[in-house]
Parts: sequence; structure tokens; C-alpha cells
Amino acid sequence: MTIIEQTAEFEQLLEHLRESRGFDFTGYKRASLMRRTTKRMHEVGVESYADYLLYLHANPAEFEALFDTILINVTSFFRDPETWDVLAADIVPQAIERSRGHVRIWSAGCATGQEAFSAAMLFANALGTTNIASQVKIYATDVDQPALAQARLAEYDAKALEPVREQWRDAYFEQQGSRFGVRKDIRRAVIFGRHNLCTDAPISRIDLLLCRNTLMYLNPPLQSRILDSLHFALKPEGTLCLGKSEVMMTRSDRFEPVNLKRRIFRPRPGLRRYDRRLPMSYEPTSEEMSAIPLESRAFETATVPQLVLDKERRVVVANRRAREQFGVSDDDIGRTIQDIELSYRPADLRSMIDQADTARQPVALRGVEWRRGDETSFWDVSVAPLINRQDATVGMLVAFVDVSRHHGLEDQLSRSQLEVQAAYEELQSTVEELETTNEELQSTNEELETTNEELQSTNEELETMNEELQSLNDELHASNEELRLRTLEVGEVNAFMESVLAGLGAAVLVVDADQRVLVWNRQAEELWGVRREEAVGQHLLTLDIGLPLERLRPLVRAALDGTAGDGVRPDG
Repeated sequence: MTIIEQTAEFEQLLEHLRESRGFDFTGYKRASLMRRTTKRMHEVGVESYADYLLYLHANPAEFEALFDTILINVTSFFRDPETWDVLAADIVPQAIERSRGHVRIWSAGCATGQEAFSAAMLFANALGTTNIASQVKIYATDVDQPALAQARLAEYDAKALEPVREQWRDAYFEQQGSRFGVRKDIRRAVIFGRHNLCTDAPISRIDLLLCRNTLMYLNPPLQSRILDSLHFALKPEGTLCLGKSEVMMTRSDRFEPVNLKRRIFRPRPGLRRYDRRLPMSYEPTSEEMSAIPLESRAFETATVPQLVLDKERRVVVANRRAREQFGVSDDDIGRTIQDIELSYRPADLRSMIDQADTARQPVALRGVEWRRGDETSFWDVSVAPLINRQDATVGMLVAFVDVSRHHGLEDQLSRSQLEVQAAYEELQSTVEELETTNEELQSTNEELETTNEELQSTNEELETMNEELQSLNDELHASNEELRLRTLEVGEVNAFMESVLAGLGAAVLVVDADQRVLVWNRQAEELWGVRREEAVGQHLLTLDIGLPLERLRPLVRAALDGTAGDGVRPDG
């Protein structure tokens, strides 16, 4: 099968997962995704992606095993301890101080919960266990339902608690048989829930966001989209902590490093929290709702004439500047735009509205001339559709910008341009030389950026393989432990058999189907003078023990054939 055919089969498999189970893996890195899927295929004995798709149709329970293989849940308490030391020393005190006792934390991709409880222990150490549940809320999310179910139990074995400081183990965990459960006052601070970073709306107003070793499995476009969501989720003074193998080359304009080595970032100052439209829903806060009257006042007093139309093209509201400049009266409110003079003077608004409605994007006319008696003015006219949360057009915003002064300046600029042209021609040769040099520098810079991206991709791939190897290592440890237990059981059985044979008080030997000695007890050694090491593995009839063993041949053969007791006697 060619690579193209394999790829096509794999894409069909991904499409089936998306349509039947709602898991969209198309944004995951293909190399890692195919490697994890192939691992699961080998475990069930399937060779091709097409056959595995048929296997999924026949075995619905296989979906859960496949998702568990793809979504690598390698985690631990205080993973990368140096990062947690920085968080404890710098970030946690700042978050407590800024939030005034109401800290919101988001652990995205929490797996089985160790990261979320690690954060809870940091804040419990800073605030005290009595205050942690009332002052801190930790939202721990993941797409893996089985992992979340395990996280909600909040129980771990002794090996999982090895990275936790001894005094913290005693303070924040309670032993329950062979396992250790998180104390209830710590547990109440953590809320677990299913959340898909690729498609679901982000949690808002977050002080500390932990998204570690999650983005490295995704391709750059999806990483960029998710980083937009994370920027949306954070407060302006919030903190983002990524994994050690994740960088933000593609979205460096959104965040700035606090500690680049430990992958700790904060939103870049000067960027508004909602300056980019997200593909996700947004619920305004109570503070934002209270600002609506102020926004209405700003619309009314704006220096630019503006009108708002509903979806039926009726005038809903016109600001003071529009009423003064274009004579829009109170009687015009509620009328359709085509029924008032403004619909065709100074510009044909009806056709512009139709264009904006069809294209679902703003339409503009520049420098529209308007004559009123001896006075001439020039206007830039724009019509923009108003879109609601359901992505439906609910109205139009019409705005007029007076560019008369600008238009008058254009004549002056035309004359000035002639003078500038001469100077420009003198500088042209110099500019061309600079452009050539700049192009060479740009080419070199692009090569360096390409090399850097390739290195980053390789680094993320290696980190992914390391996660897989760690998961495989855990499986091998479990297999070794099972083999050790079985070996002990076999040893006990052998010891029991040895004691039975020793207690018989008679020489006993056991042969296999080929009449080779398997068992030779101590009484046999004493009776015939042949040590066990000399007898075991030898053919019975070749042993020199002073007996006519040839006469035993028919008896042994009869016993092996199951015909003993049928009258067979030794010769002579």
C-alpha cells in the first residue's frame, strides 16, 4: 500500500471518530497521532487503518481504549520541580495579593488530577488549609472522561506521592489502606469537568492558567487558535504556565515572558482583552453590563454621524450628529431607510446595505461629494453588518465621516508631490540599494526562522516520544511485577513438590513422553547411587543403575500409552 493510500485511510478513520464520537483529532500532529493509533492496532492484531475502522464498527468498546492510547496521560505531582518552585516563590504570592482572596486557577489538560492538586497544595501552603476552599477555585479540565473519573476519586498509591514533600504528604493526604486520599478541605477547592481546548469556550477571569505539555501534540494553526483562547481567559495581570517543550513563536505578540526558561508568560501590556474576535461564546460580566448606559451616551455624543438599522431596514436609532447633519427627525425613527431622504443622499445607502448583507462584511464609499446650495462637502460612507452570537445578521450600522478638509488638502498635496518627486528620484537609487540589502537580510532571517521552527517541531516530537516511552516503561514495570509474582508462585509449588517427594520414603522418578527423566528424588540417589544432576534429562534406559531397565520398557510404554493394567508383564 502506498503512503498516499495509507494517509487517505487514516483520514477516513479520523472522520469516523469525529462524526461518531465527537472527537476531532484533525488538529493533532499527524506523525504522533498515526504512531499512537498504530500502537493500538498492533495490540488488537489489525494491520491497516481500513481494517481497524471495520474493527471499531464491530467493537464499540474499542473507542475508549483507542482514546486512552491517543490521549497520553503521563503526569505526576510537581512535575518539573524547578517550575513549581518559581510558581511558589513569585507567582502564587502575586496572585493572592492581586485577587484579594478570590483566586481563580485553570488546569487545562489535567489528566488524572496530579497537576491540579499540586496547585492546590501550593496555595494551601500560602493561605492555610482552612482558607483554601473559600479563597481559591481550581478548574481542572480534560477531554478524557476515564482520566477525569480517576481524578475525581482523588486517591493515589505510595509511588505516585514520592515527588510530594514528606510534610505535605502528612498535611494534605490521608492514608486509606494501601492508597492515599486527598484531604477533603483540599479536594473541595478543585472542580473537575470535561473541556475540549480545541472547540469549547474558555473559562474566563483566570489568575493562573496551567496548560503544560498539551499544546505540543497539536499543529501550529491549532496551537495559535488555542493561545488566543488562553489569552481571552486570563485577567490582564494573569499568568500562563506552559510545558518545558512548548514555545510561543507563532503567538509572541499576545504574551511576553516572565520566566522564559520555565515557560511562564503573562498577557502583553497594551493589548485589550477582547481585541480579537474569538470563535467562541462570551458572556459579559456584571461590570461590563453596568457600562451599557455609558456606551449609549458615547454613541449619542459621537462626532461621527451614525444610524442603526434593524434586520427589516428600519431606523432604530440615530445619534445627535446624524440628526443635525442629515435632518433625521424623531418621525424617521421606525421608518424604513428607503422612505427617508438619507437613503439616496449623499450616497445610495440601499445598494450598500444590500452588498453588506450579502457579503456579511463592511462596505464603504470614499470621498462622496454632497452639494447643498453653494456648499460642497465630501464624506466617507460605511455600512457594517451587526452579527449576534448565533452568527446571524440582526441589523446594520451606517456611519458618515466628513473628509472635506482632507479632500481640500489633496489639491495642496498634489502640488507638493511634484516637488517631492524630484527629491524622490534622487533618493531612488539609494532606496533600491537599501531594498536589495534588506531583501538579503530578510532571506537570511526567513531561513533562520524556518530552521528554528524545524528544531522546535523536532523537539516537540522528541518530547512526545519521551512521553510514550515513559508510558511504555510503566506498562513494563507492571508486567515485570506480575512475572515476579508468578515466579514466586511457581517456586512455592516446586518447594511443595520437593517436600512431597522427600516425604514418600521411596525412590521416585518421573519421565516424560520420550522417557527422559524429569524428577529424581533423594531416595533414588541413595538407592541407585546416581545424583539428580546426572539423571535429569537422560533417557531412562541409558542410566547405569544396576537394574535390567530394558525389561521396564513395555511397562513404561504401556503407562505412557494409557494401557497399563491390560496384562502387560516384564519379560522373563
